[in-house]
Amino acid sequence: MANSSTQDIVVSTTPQLEGWEVQKYLGPMSSHLVAGTNIFSDIAASFSDLFGGQSKSYRNQLEKINEEVIGQLKEKAVSRGANALVGLQIDNDQISGQGKEMFMVTASATAVQANPTRDDTR
Repeated sequence: MANSSTQDIVVSTTPQLEGWEVQKYLGPMSSHLVAGTNIFSDIAASFSDLFGGQSKSYRNQLEKINEEVIGQLKEKAVSRGANALVGLQIDNDQISGQGKEMFMVTASATAVQANPTRDDTR
């Protein structure tokens, strides 16, 4: 198997990859990221809390953090010789204290080496 880059890593929330055969399970892995919210996000979120509705600033920040933590998992997968991650789970938590808000994101998956069983999988 050729060396993979993080862009080549296939990521799935399911335990299997349709059209792929897992050759080797390389073990579970996880990645954690803690990021602070900034004052502008907090102010915008407080208005959403007060008047109802969704906080786009928090949502955008969470999407960015989720992408980053998946990127970290992909880097770990490449370092283990994997070309896919299966069973991806992401847990988002909010940490607050002393007037500060932070997001903690944990992603976990199983790194595998897999081969396509058909030519049309990509």
